[in-house]
Amino acid sequence: MAVKVMKEKCVGCGACIRVCPFDAIQMVDKKAVITDKCTACGQCIEKCPVKAIEKEEGRKGGVNVDEYRGVWVFAEQRGGKLLNVAIELLGEGRKIADELGTELSAVLLGHNIDDVAETLIKYGADRVLYADSELLDVYTTEGYAKVIYDLIEEKKPEILLIGATNIGRDLGPRLSARVHTGLTADCTRLDVDKENRRLMMTRPAFGGNLMATILCPNHRPQMSTVRPGVMEKAKLVEDRKGTVEKIAPKLTDANIKAKVVDVVKSDKPVVALEEAPIIVSGGRGLGNQEGFKLIEELAEKLGGVVGASRATVDAQWIDQPHQVGQTGKTVRPGLYVACGISGAIQHLAGMQDSKCIVAINKDPNAPIFEVADYGIVGDLYEVIPALIEALDNVDDIMEAIKAVSEN
Repeated sequence: MAVKVMKEKCVGCGACIRVCPFDAIQMVDKKAVITDKCTACGQCIEKCPVKAIEKEEGRKGGVNVDEYRGVWVFAEQRGGKLLNVAIELLGEGRKIADELGTELSAVLLGHNIDDVAETLIKYGADRVLYADSELLDVYTTEGYAKVIYDLIEEKKPEILLIGATNIGRDLGPRLSARVHTGLTADCTRLDVDKENRRLMMTRPAFGGNLMATILCPNHRPQMSTVRPGVMEKAKLVEDRKGTVEKIAPKLTDANIKAKVVDVVKSDKPVVALEEAPIIVSGGRGLGNQEGFKLIEELAEKLGGVVGASRATVDAQWIDQPHQVGQTGKTVRPGLYVACGISGAIQHLAGMQDSKCIVAINKDPNAPIFEVADYGIVGDLYEVIPALIEALDNVDDIMEAIKAVSEN
């Protein structure tokens, strides 16, 4: 967009020069001339008494959106095991496809994973686009991006959903750049404008202080990466029918610049927060790193895993994979116990959809109590040991009842 002076109308009055905040207008031969300092703010347009200045609208690029139909979900798998985020996206994709009256397809890349393709049908996909190749056995950026790009060019989907995993965050931008479309990253909510067939992609912005809803009106597909654990999983229906379209991708060794020589798994146990039914999280109220020993003890007693606030991760009291919140993981366990966590909006964004929230905090006015189902005002170093002791007593009682019943 640019500002243009119509010389045949300009009378050289200088009103535009006086009002321009960027000193971007000069007088040449008694006619106003716009320089490269112009930011197209429009103040000169409003002040020109003879309407000699106007904005030139640049031509909008894009595609014929009517040529694109269908909702696609990237079905991420690792070692032949389907990731939970793919099942979550199938559940959300199913809702979107039904609203738009279109087909839901799962895009599966790998080698000798026919059973995964059948599982995707049972989770709600109408069609599985299954690209089978030895070169797709392990994820590579160039290999996966080329195969999916070729499929997009051929079949023209209107929506593509990808999990915001390490792989998804690498693959999504590559694809969007190749097909010249937008990508909304780390979405926490998806809605549909049925009339215009637009996907309304909502994600936190400005540190989680507001939610931005983003549209992609002129380009296709409409692409979004979605945080794991945000959407509800699709339901498995054993007798559901669909179509598996097996594809031999046009892929050679020359297409893959970086090759995976070996996969070395970390010795550290994986912190599967998104899948945990019970999470016990510690915050700055712990006071120091040693406080997490108490959190671990309660988590073990409840059969759960340990979570943490960003403040404790930043303080290096615990590793980042434990972090829950806006810049961590989004979880929705059956039970979430927040210990010494004040409840900043960034943390709440990652756990407020938990089925039951228990908060322990010394401050009765802590924001965490506003979302908690049960709140305990007190010193966590007194409350948690009491809870552990009570749970031990319950175990003893249950053992005694079991012994009596067996006799």
